[in-house]
Amino acid sequence: MVAAGQHPNIELITYAEVTKVTGYIGNFNVTIKKKPKYVDWDLCTGCGTCMEKCPNKKIKDEFELGMGLRTSIHKVYPQAVPGKPFIDAANCTKLTKGKCGVCEKICPTKAIKFDDKEEFVNKEVGAIVMATGYDLFNWEEAYGEYGYGKYPDVISGLHFERLVSAGGPTGGKIKRPSDGKEPKSVAFIKCVGSRDDTKGKSYCSRACCMYTAKHAYQVKDKIADSEAYVFYMDVRTAGKNYEEFYQRALNAGARYIRGRVSKIYPRGDRLVLKAEDSLIGRPLEVEADMVVLATAMVPATGSGELARSIGFSMDKDGFFQEAHPKLQPVETFAAGVFLAGTCQGPKDIPDTVAQASGAAAKVLGLLSKTELATEPMVSEVDINKCSGCGLCVPICPYNAITLEEIQSRNHHGPIKRNVAQVNSSLCQGCGACVPACRTAALNTKGFTDDQLVAEVDALCL
Repeated sequence: MVAAGQHPNIELITYAEVTKVTGYIGNFNVTIKKKPKYVDWDLCTGCGTCMEKCPNKKIKDEFELGMGLRTSIHKVYPQAVPGKPFIDAANCTKLTKGKCGVCEKICPTKAIKFDDKEEFVNKEVGAIVMATGYDLFNWEEAYGEYGYGKYPDVISGLHFERLVSAGGPTGGKIKRPSDGKEPKSVAFIKCVGSRDDTKGKSYCSRACCMYTAKHAYQVKDKIADSEAYVFYMDVRTAGKNYEEFYQRALNAGARYIRGRVSKIYPRGDRLVLKAEDSLIGRPLEVEADMVVLATAMVPATGSGELARSIGFSMDKDGFFQEAHPKLQPVETFAAGVFLAGTCQGPKDIPDTVAQASGAAAKVLGLLSKTELATEPMVSEVDINKCSGCGLCVPICPYNAITLEEIQSRNHHGPIKRNVAQVNSSLCQGCGACVPACRTAALNTKGFTDDQLVAEVDALCL
Protein backbone atom coordinates (compact mmCIF):
# COMPACT_ATOMS: atom_id res chain seq x y z
CA MET A 1 0.00 0.00 0.00
CA VAL A 2 2.88 2.37 0.75
CA ALA A 3 4.34 1.67 -2.69
CA ALA A 4 0.96 2.36 -4.29
CA GLY A 5 0.64 5.61 -2.37
CA GLN A 6 4.05 6.76 -3.57
CA HIS A 7 3.58 5.78 -7.22
CA PRO A 8 3.32 8.85 -9.50
CA ASN A 9 0.61 7.26 -11.65
CA ILE A 10 -1.63 6.10 -8.80
CA GLU A 11 -4.08 8.40 -7.05
CA LEU A 12 -5.31 7.12 -3.69
CA ILE A 13 -8.70 8.44 -2.61
CA THR A 14 -9.19 7.30 0.98
CA TYR A 15 -12.03 7.78 3.46
CA ALA A 16 -14.44 7.91 0.54
CA GLU A 17 -17.08 5.79 -1.14
CA VAL A 18 -18.42 5.32 -4.66
CA THR A 19 -22.01 6.54 -4.91
CA LYS A 20 -22.75 6.29 -8.62
CA VAL A 21 -21.29 4.73 -11.76
CA THR A 22 -22.48 5.54 -15.27
CA GLY A 23 -21.11 4.96 -18.74
CA TYR A 24 -19.61 1.93 -20.42
CA ILE A 25 -16.30 0.25 -21.24
CA GLY A 26 -13.61 2.83 -21.90
CA ASN A 27 -15.90 5.66 -20.79
CA PHE A 28 -17.05 5.16 -17.19
CA ASN A 29 -17.97 8.14 -15.05
CA VAL A 30 -17.59 7.45 -11.33
CA THR A 31 -19.05 9.71 -8.64
CA ILE A 32 -17.08 9.56 -5.39
CA LYS A 33 -18.16 10.99 -2.06
CA LYS A 34 -15.22 12.19 0.03
CA LYS A 35 -16.26 12.14 3.66
CA PRO A 36 -15.27 15.09 5.86
CA LYS A 37 -12.01 14.32 7.68
CA TYR A 38 -11.81 17.62 9.59
CA VAL A 39 -8.05 17.41 9.01
CA ASP A 40 -6.28 18.98 6.04
CA TRP A 41 -4.03 16.15 4.94
CA ASP A 42 -2.05 18.50 2.71
CA LEU A 43 -0.91 20.34 5.84
CA CYS A 44 -0.84 17.42 8.29
CA THR A 45 2.55 15.75 8.83
CA GLY A 46 1.18 12.78 10.79
CA CYS A 47 3.16 13.70 13.91
CA GLY A 48 0.43 12.26 16.19
CA THR A 49 0.44 15.09 18.74
CA CYS A 50 -3.32 15.58 18.34
CA MET A 51 -4.01 11.92 19.12
CA GLU A 52 -1.84 12.05 22.24
CA LYS A 53 -3.54 15.16 23.62
CA CYS A 54 -7.16 14.34 22.72
CA PRO A 55 -9.06 14.05 26.04
CA ASN A 56 -11.67 11.64 24.68
CA LYS A 57 -9.71 8.38 24.98
CA LYS A 58 -12.36 5.80 25.88
CA ILE A 59 -14.00 5.09 22.53
CA LYS A 60 -14.09 1.45 21.46
CA ASP A 61 -11.74 0.89 18.53
CA GLU A 62 -13.56 -0.61 15.55
CA PHE A 63 -10.35 -1.97 14.06
CA GLU A 64 -9.68 -3.85 17.28
CA LEU A 65 -13.31 -5.09 17.21
CA GLY A 66 -14.09 -3.32 20.46
CA MET A 67 -11.23 -4.93 22.39
CA GLY A 68 -9.14 -1.73 22.43
CA LEU A 69 -9.72 1.98 22.91
CA ARG A 70 -9.01 4.98 20.73
CA THR A 71 -9.38 8.75 20.73
CA SER A 72 -11.83 10.91 18.77
CA ILE A 73 -9.07 11.92 16.37
CA HIS A 74 -7.34 8.78 15.18
CA LYS A 75 -6.06 6.69 12.29
CA VAL A 76 -8.19 3.82 11.04
CA TYR A 77 -5.34 1.45 11.89
CA PRO A 78 -1.63 1.94 12.62
CA GLN A 79 -0.43 1.02 9.10
CA ALA A 80 -3.01 3.20 7.31
CA VAL A 81 -1.91 4.97 4.12
CA PRO A 82 -1.60 7.88 4.27
CA GLY A 83 -0.56 7.75 7.92
CA LYS A 84 -2.63 10.75 8.93
CA PRO A 85 -5.58 10.99 11.34
CA PHE A 86 -9.18 12.08 10.91
CA ILE A 87 -11.82 13.13 13.42
CA ASP A 88 -14.74 10.89 14.34
CA ALA A 89 -17.51 13.49 14.21
CA ALA A 90 -19.98 11.38 16.23
CA ASN A 91 -17.63 11.23 19.23
CA CYS A 92 -15.82 14.59 18.97
CA THR A 93 -16.76 16.96 21.81
CA LYS A 94 -16.05 20.00 19.64
CA LEU A 95 -18.32 18.87 16.81
CA THR A 96 -21.13 17.57 19.04
CA LYS A 97 -21.15 20.12 21.89
CA GLY A 98 -19.01 23.01 20.64
CA LYS A 99 -16.46 22.53 23.41
CA CYS A 100 -12.83 21.32 23.65
CA GLY A 101 -10.87 21.98 20.41
CA VAL A 102 -7.56 20.89 21.99
CA CYS A 103 -6.34 19.33 18.73
CA GLU A 104 -6.85 22.60 16.86
CA LYS A 105 -4.88 24.57 19.46
CA ILE A 106 -1.84 22.28 19.60
CA CYS A 107 -1.54 21.34 15.90
CA PRO A 108 1.80 22.84 14.77
CA THR A 109 0.71 23.06 11.10
CA LYS A 110 -2.86 24.31 11.74
CA ALA A 111 -4.27 21.34 9.86
CA ILE A 112 -7.46 20.94 11.93
CA LYS A 113 -10.53 22.15 9.97
CA PHE A 114 -13.75 21.81 11.95
CA ASP A 115 -15.70 23.38 9.07
CA ASP A 116 -14.81 20.56 6.65
CA LYS A 117 -17.69 19.32 4.47
CA GLU A 118 -18.29 16.25 2.37
CA GLU A 119 -17.23 16.61 -1.25
CA PHE A 120 -18.36 14.89 -4.44
CA VAL A 121 -15.87 14.37 -7.25
CA ASN A 122 -16.27 12.77 -10.68
CA LYS A 123 -13.61 10.62 -12.28
CA GLU A 124 -13.59 9.34 -15.85
CA VAL A 125 -12.01 5.89 -16.12
CA GLY A 126 -11.71 3.25 -18.80
CA ALA A 127 -12.12 0.16 -16.63
CA ILE A 128 -13.26 -0.81 -13.14
CA VAL A 129 -11.86 -3.48 -10.80
CA MET A 130 -14.30 -4.55 -8.09
CA ALA A 131 -12.50 -5.43 -4.84
CA THR A 132 -15.12 -4.78 -2.16
CA GLY A 133 -13.96 -7.60 0.11
CA TYR A 134 -16.18 -9.45 2.57
CA ASP A 135 -17.85 -9.25 5.96
CA LEU A 136 -18.07 -11.89 8.66
CA PHE A 137 -21.26 -13.86 9.17
CA ASN A 138 -23.27 -12.45 12.07
CA TRP A 139 -23.24 -15.59 14.22
CA GLU A 140 -24.58 -13.71 17.28
CA GLU A 141 -28.04 -13.60 15.71
CA ALA A 142 -28.12 -17.15 14.34
CA TYR A 143 -26.47 -19.43 16.90
CA GLY A 144 -28.33 -19.36 20.19
CA GLU A 145 -26.57 -22.56 21.29
CA TYR A 146 -23.33 -20.57 21.36
CA GLY A 147 -24.77 -17.84 23.55
CA TYR A 148 -25.98 -15.28 20.98
CA GLY A 149 -22.78 -13.31 21.67
CA LYS A 150 -23.54 -12.89 25.40
CA TYR A 151 -20.44 -14.76 26.58
CA PRO A 152 -17.42 -12.42 26.29
CA ASP A 153 -14.99 -15.32 25.94
CA VAL A 154 -16.74 -16.72 22.86
CA ILE A 155 -15.08 -14.77 20.07
CA SER A 156 -14.57 -14.96 16.31
CA GLY A 157 -11.37 -15.88 14.51
CA LEU A 158 -10.84 -12.22 13.62
CA HIS A 159 -10.94 -11.27 17.31
CA PHE A 160 -8.30 -13.94 18.00
CA GLU A 161 -6.20 -12.60 15.11
CA ARG A 162 -6.09 -9.20 16.80
CA LEU A 163 -5.17 -10.80 20.15
CA VAL A 164 -2.12 -12.57 18.73
CA SER A 165 -1.00 -9.55 16.69
CA ALA A 166 1.98 -7.66 18.10
CA GLY A 167 0.17 -4.43 17.25
CA GLY A 168 -3.11 -5.59 18.78
CA PRO A 169 -4.83 -4.55 22.02
CA THR A 170 -2.81 -7.03 24.13
CA GLY A 171 0.55 -6.62 22.40
CA GLY A 172 0.46 -10.15 21.01
CA LYS A 173 -0.35 -11.87 24.30
CA ILE A 174 -3.36 -14.18 24.25
CA LYS A 175 -5.74 -12.99 26.98
CA ARG A 176 -9.37 -13.61 27.71
CA PRO A 177 -11.57 -10.59 26.89
CA SER A 178 -13.61 -11.08 30.09
CA ASP A 179 -10.85 -10.77 32.72
CA GLY A 180 -7.54 -10.37 30.87
CA LYS A 181 -6.22 -13.72 32.14
CA GLU A 182 -4.18 -16.08 30.01
CA PRO A 183 -6.33 -19.05 28.89
CA LYS A 184 -4.88 -22.48 29.47
CA SER A 185 -7.36 -24.23 27.20
CA VAL A 186 -8.85 -22.84 23.97
CA ALA A 187 -11.52 -24.52 21.87
CA PHE A 188 -11.89 -23.77 18.16
CA ILE A 189 -15.14 -24.45 16.30
CA LYS A 190 -14.99 -24.53 12.52
CA CYS A 191 -17.75 -23.96 9.96
CA VAL A 192 -19.84 -21.57 12.06
CA GLY A 193 -22.21 -20.24 9.42
CA SER A 194 -20.50 -22.17 6.61
CA ARG A 195 -21.88 -25.40 5.14
CA ASP A 196 -25.02 -24.93 7.21
CA ASP A 197 -28.24 -24.66 5.20
CA THR A 198 -30.46 -24.25 8.26
CA LYS A 199 -28.80 -21.28 9.98
CA GLY A 200 -26.00 -20.04 7.76
CA LYS A 201 -24.63 -20.46 4.25
CA SER A 202 -24.38 -23.59 2.14
CA TYR A 203 -20.90 -22.86 0.80
CA CYS A 204 -17.44 -23.47 2.30
CA SER A 205 -15.54 -20.31 3.28
CA ARG A 206 -12.24 -21.97 2.24
CA ALA A 207 -9.85 -20.01 4.47
CA CYS A 208 -11.19 -21.23 7.84
CA CYS A 209 -9.39 -24.59 8.00
CA MET A 210 -5.97 -23.04 7.57
CA TYR A 211 -6.32 -20.03 9.84
CA THR A 212 -7.80 -22.28 12.55
CA ALA A 213 -4.76 -24.55 12.26
CA LYS A 214 -2.57 -21.44 12.56
CA HIS A 215 -4.47 -20.23 15.62
CA ALA A 216 -4.27 -23.64 17.30
CA TYR A 217 -0.54 -23.74 16.66
CA GLN A 218 -0.14 -20.23 18.09
CA VAL A 219 -1.92 -21.27 21.30
CA LYS A 220 0.45 -24.21 21.73
CA ASP A 221 3.45 -22.05 20.88
CA LYS A 222 2.65 -18.97 23.01
CA ILE A 223 1.09 -20.56 26.09
CA ALA A 224 3.04 -23.18 28.00
CA ASP A 225 1.15 -26.36 28.97
CA SER A 226 -1.91 -25.22 27.07
CA GLU A 227 -4.60 -27.26 25.35
CA ALA A 228 -6.06 -26.50 21.93
CA TYR A 229 -9.22 -28.35 20.86
CA VAL A 230 -10.45 -28.06 17.27
CA PHE A 231 -14.00 -29.22 16.49
CA TYR A 232 -14.39 -29.82 12.76
CA MET A 233 -16.61 -31.36 10.09
CA ASP A 234 -13.80 -31.90 7.56
CA VAL A 235 -10.26 -30.60 7.22
CA ARG A 236 -9.74 -29.08 3.78
CA THR A 237 -6.09 -28.35 2.95
CA ALA A 238 -6.04 -27.98 -0.81
CA GLY A 239 -3.31 -25.35 -1.22
CA LYS A 240 0.42 -25.79 -1.64
CA ASN A 241 2.06 -26.87 1.65
CA TYR A 242 -1.30 -26.56 3.44
CA GLU A 243 -1.39 -30.22 4.43
CA GLU A 244 2.14 -29.94 5.83
CA PHE A 245 1.11 -26.97 7.99
CA TYR A 246 -1.93 -28.87 9.25
CA GLN A 247 0.34 -31.75 10.26
CA ARG A 248 2.60 -29.24 12.00
CA ALA A 249 -0.32 -28.09 14.14
CA LEU A 250 -1.14 -31.72 14.98
CA ASN A 251 2.47 -32.43 15.90
CA ALA A 252 2.48 -29.36 18.15
CA GLY A 253 -0.29 -30.97 20.21
CA ALA A 254 -3.54 -29.54 18.80
CA ARG A 255 -6.37 -32.01 19.36
CA TYR A 256 -8.74 -32.34 16.43
CA ILE A 257 -12.21 -33.70 17.29
CA ARG A 258 -14.58 -34.57 14.44
CA GLY A 259 -18.00 -33.36 15.45
CA ARG A 260 -20.27 -30.35 15.83
CA VAL A 261 -20.64 -28.52 19.12
CA SER A 262 -24.30 -28.56 20.12
CA LYS A 263 -24.16 -26.15 23.05
CA ILE A 264 -21.89 -23.79 24.96
CA TYR A 265 -22.71 -22.68 28.50
CA PRO A 266 -20.73 -21.21 31.42
CA ARG A 267 -19.57 -23.18 34.45
CA GLY A 268 -17.87 -20.87 36.94
CA ASP A 269 -15.36 -18.79 35.01
CA ARG A 270 -14.97 -21.42 32.29
CA LEU A 271 -17.04 -22.49 29.29
CA VAL A 272 -18.44 -25.98 28.73
CA LEU A 273 -18.80 -27.36 25.21
CA LYS A 274 -21.16 -30.28 24.64
CA ALA A 275 -20.35 -32.18 21.46
CA GLU A 276 -19.96 -35.60 19.90
CA ASP A 277 -16.87 -37.30 18.58
CA SER A 278 -18.35 -38.82 15.43
CA LEU A 279 -15.27 -40.99 14.81
CA ILE A 280 -15.91 -43.03 17.95
CA GLY A 281 -19.63 -42.32 18.20
CA ARG A 282 -19.61 -40.97 21.75
CA PRO A 283 -20.80 -37.70 23.28
CA LEU A 284 -18.20 -35.65 25.11
CA GLU A 285 -17.93 -32.56 27.25
CA VAL A 286 -14.96 -30.21 27.09
CA GLU A 287 -14.18 -27.34 29.43
CA ALA A 288 -12.31 -24.39 27.94
CA ASP A 289 -11.22 -20.94 29.06
CA MET A 290 -11.97 -19.41 25.66
CA VAL A 291 -13.85 -20.42 22.50
CA VAL A 292 -12.92 -19.21 19.01
CA LEU A 293 -15.44 -19.49 16.17
CA ALA A 294 -14.35 -19.76 12.53
CA THR A 295 -17.22 -17.76 11.03
CA ALA A 296 -18.31 -17.70 7.40
CA MET A 297 -17.36 -15.09 4.84
CA VAL A 298 -20.35 -13.16 3.44
CA PRO A 299 -20.56 -10.38 0.83
CA ALA A 300 -19.62 -6.89 2.01
CA THR A 301 -22.44 -4.60 3.06
CA GLY A 302 -23.60 -2.41 0.18
CA SER A 303 -21.87 -4.43 -2.53
CA GLY A 304 -25.20 -5.54 -4.02
CA GLU A 305 -26.42 -1.98 -4.59
CA LEU A 306 -23.09 -1.09 -6.21
CA ALA A 307 -23.30 -4.08 -8.57
CA ARG A 308 -26.83 -3.16 -9.62
CA SER A 309 -25.85 0.44 -10.28
CA ILE A 310 -22.99 -0.65 -12.55
CA GLY A 311 -25.05 -3.30 -14.30
CA PHE A 312 -23.76 -6.79 -13.54
CA SER A 313 -25.26 -9.67 -11.62
CA MET A 314 -24.68 -11.52 -8.38
CA ASP A 315 -24.99 -15.20 -7.51
CA LYS A 316 -27.54 -16.69 -5.11
CA ASP A 317 -25.33 -15.90 -2.11
CA GLY A 318 -24.80 -12.24 -3.03
CA PHE A 319 -21.24 -12.53 -4.35
CA PHE A 320 -20.42 -10.92 -7.71
CA GLN A 321 -21.03 -13.24 -10.64
CA GLU A 322 -18.11 -13.88 -12.97
CA ALA A 323 -18.73 -14.19 -16.72
CA HIS A 324 -17.53 -17.81 -16.78
CA PRO A 325 -16.15 -19.82 -13.84
CA LYS A 326 -13.32 -21.33 -15.89
CA LEU A 327 -12.74 -19.27 -19.03
CA GLN A 328 -13.51 -15.77 -17.66
CA PRO A 329 -13.03 -15.94 -13.88
CA VAL A 330 -12.07 -12.27 -13.43
CA GLU A 331 -14.55 -10.73 -15.88
CA THR A 332 -18.19 -9.81 -15.42
CA PHE A 333 -21.05 -9.60 -17.90
CA ALA A 334 -20.55 -5.82 -17.90
CA ALA A 335 -17.72 -5.11 -20.32
CA GLY A 336 -14.80 -3.31 -18.70
CA VAL A 337 -15.66 -4.41 -15.16
CA PHE A 338 -13.38 -6.98 -13.51
CA LEU A 339 -13.31 -8.85 -10.19
CA ALA A 340 -10.57 -9.32 -7.63
CA GLY A 341 -10.66 -11.11 -4.29
CA THR A 342 -13.48 -12.17 -2.01
CA CYS A 343 -16.11 -10.00 -3.70
CA GLN A 344 -16.38 -12.88 -6.21
CA GLY A 345 -16.47 -15.61 -3.54
CA PRO A 346 -14.64 -16.84 -0.43
CA LYS A 347 -10.92 -17.36 -0.96
CA ASP A 348 -7.62 -17.06 0.88
CA ILE A 349 -4.77 -14.62 0.34
CA PRO A 350 -2.80 -16.50 -2.38
CA ASP A 351 -5.94 -16.94 -4.50
CA THR A 352 -6.88 -13.31 -3.96
CA VAL A 353 -3.45 -12.09 -5.09
CA ALA A 354 -3.56 -14.36 -8.15
CA GLN A 355 -7.01 -13.12 -9.14
CA ALA A 356 -6.03 -9.48 -8.57
CA SER A 357 -2.99 -9.96 -10.81
CA GLY A 358 -5.24 -11.47 -13.48
CA ALA A 359 -7.66 -8.54 -13.24
CA ALA A 360 -4.77 -6.07 -13.54
CA ALA A 361 -3.50 -7.90 -16.63
CA LYS A 362 -6.97 -7.76 -18.18
CA VAL A 363 -7.15 -4.01 -17.57
CA LEU A 364 -3.71 -3.49 -19.11
CA GLY A 365 -4.74 -5.49 -22.17
CA LEU A 366 -7.90 -3.44 -22.48
CA LEU A 367 -6.29 -0.02 -22.12
CA SER A 368 -3.40 -0.86 -24.47
CA LYS A 369 -5.77 -1.12 -27.45
CA THR A 370 -6.65 1.78 -29.70
CA GLU A 371 -9.89 0.14 -30.81
CA LEU A 372 -12.29 -2.24 -29.09
CA ALA A 373 -14.25 -5.06 -30.69
CA THR A 374 -17.88 -4.99 -29.58
CA GLU A 375 -20.53 -7.69 -29.61
CA PRO A 376 -22.08 -7.80 -33.12
CA MET A 377 -25.35 -9.37 -31.99
CA VAL A 378 -26.87 -6.52 -30.00
CA SER A 379 -30.41 -5.19 -29.76
CA GLU A 380 -31.60 -2.48 -32.12
CA VAL A 381 -34.67 -0.24 -32.03
CA ASP A 382 -37.04 0.59 -34.87
CA ILE A 383 -37.90 4.14 -33.83
CA ASN A 384 -40.90 4.16 -36.16
CA LYS A 385 -42.51 1.40 -34.09
CA CYS A 386 -41.26 2.45 -30.62
CA SER A 387 -44.00 4.00 -28.45
CA GLY A 388 -41.60 5.22 -25.77
CA CYS A 389 -43.38 3.24 -23.01
CA GLY A 390 -40.05 2.46 -21.31
CA LEU A 391 -40.88 -1.13 -20.30
CA CYS A 392 -37.59 -2.33 -21.75
CA VAL A 393 -35.45 0.01 -19.61
CA PRO A 394 -35.74 -1.78 -16.22
CA ILE A 395 -35.69 -5.22 -17.87
CA CYS A 396 -32.18 -4.77 -19.32
CA PRO A 397 -29.70 -6.34 -16.85
CA TYR A 398 -26.81 -4.30 -18.26
CA ASN A 399 -28.41 -0.81 -18.11
CA ALA A 400 -27.92 -0.60 -21.89
CA ILE A 401 -31.31 0.92 -22.75
CA THR A 402 -32.32 4.52 -22.12
CA LEU A 403 -35.15 6.75 -23.25
CA GLU A 404 -34.17 9.72 -25.38
CA GLU A 405 -36.21 12.55 -26.81
CA ILE A 406 -36.29 12.90 -30.60
CA GLN A 407 -37.92 15.23 -33.11
CA SER A 408 -40.66 13.56 -35.17
CA ARG A 409 -43.71 14.36 -37.23
CA ASN A 410 -47.32 13.25 -37.27
CA HIS A 411 -50.38 14.44 -39.15
CA HIS A 412 -50.51 17.53 -36.89
CA GLY A 413 -46.93 18.54 -37.63
CA PRO A 414 -43.57 18.41 -35.77
CA ILE A 415 -43.61 16.79 -32.29
CA LYS A 416 -41.18 15.63 -29.64
CA ARG A 417 -41.43 12.09 -28.32
CA ASN A 418 -39.39 9.54 -26.35
CA VAL A 419 -37.89 6.44 -27.96
CA ALA A 420 -35.64 3.69 -26.63
CA GLN A 421 -31.93 3.86 -27.43
CA VAL A 422 -29.54 0.91 -27.09
CA ASN A 423 -25.92 1.51 -26.10
CA SER A 424 -24.08 -1.09 -28.19
CA SER A 425 -21.06 -0.92 -25.87
CA LEU A 426 -23.16 -2.06 -22.92
CA CYS A 427 -25.54 -4.45 -24.67
CA GLN A 428 -24.53 -8.12 -24.44
CA GLY A 429 -27.18 -9.42 -26.87
CA CYS A 430 -29.09 -11.44 -24.25
CA GLY A 431 -32.42 -10.60 -25.89
CA ALA A 432 -34.35 -10.04 -22.66
CA CYS A 433 -35.79 -6.80 -23.99
CA VAL A 434 -37.18 -8.26 -27.22
CA PRO A 435 -40.19 -10.16 -25.80
CA ALA A 436 -40.93 -7.27 -23.42
CA CYS A 437 -41.53 -4.82 -26.25
CA ARG A 438 -45.29 -4.58 -26.88
CA THR A 439 -44.89 -2.88 -30.26
CA ALA A 440 -42.21 -5.28 -31.58
CA ALA A 441 -39.83 -2.35 -32.01
CA LEU A 442 -36.86 -4.24 -30.54
CA ASN A 443 -34.92 -6.96 -32.32
CA THR A 444 -31.53 -8.60 -31.92
CA LYS A 445 -29.28 -8.08 -34.91
CA GLY A 446 -29.06 -11.30 -36.86
CA PHE A 447 -32.12 -12.71 -35.09
CA THR A 448 -35.02 -10.59 -36.32
CA ASP A 449 -38.44 -12.20 -36.72
CA ASP A 450 -38.14 -12.21 -40.50
CA GLN A 451 -34.72 -13.89 -40.34
CA LEU A 452 -35.94 -16.55 -37.92
CA VAL A 453 -38.98 -17.29 -40.08
CA ALA A 454 -36.73 -17.54 -43.14
CA GLU A 455 -34.52 -20.06 -41.31
CA VAL A 456 -37.53 -22.17 -40.36
CA ASP A 457 -38.86 -22.06 -43.93
CA ALA A 458 -35.45 -23.11 -45.29
CA LEU A 459 -35.35 -26.09 -42.94
CA CYS A 460 -38.93 -27.21 -43.40
CA LEU A 461 -39.55 -26.61 -47.09
